[in-house]
Amino acid sequence: QVHLVESGGGLVQAGNSLRLSCTASGRSLTNLAMAWFRQAPGKERQMVAAISWSGAISHYADSLGGRFTISRDNAKTTIYLETNSLKPEDTAIYSCAATSASYADYVGPFQSSYDYWGQGTQVTVTS
Repeated sequence: QVHLVESGGGLVQAGNSLRLSCTASGRSLTNLAMAWFRQAPGKERQMVAAISWSGAISHYADSLGGRFTISRDNAKTTIYLETNSLKPEDTAIYSCAATSASYADYVGPFQSSYDYWGQGTQVTVTS
């Protein structure tokens, strides 16, 4: 079992940045592919970014325009999401997720492909 805890969310003005963190406990996540999802009010949860178990491969939602960067530090069992040039439409609950499949590079953008989830951290961007 993997227990995931997100942090780093908050209230920011448009144009600013936030660094979200997701720390794991329990089973080691060093060989698990992981991802960040977000759910805006009234919308479905969607994948924002994903990273392979090694950190060498990453995928991003097309709509981000290169503003976000996902990374991981396996020594700290933590993944990060650098969010830059934030816009009001980035307002959402951001959650991290992990697949249970060892040594996977990418399991896709669908929620059903991920087995472990954190509770999420709120990001609110004001104009």
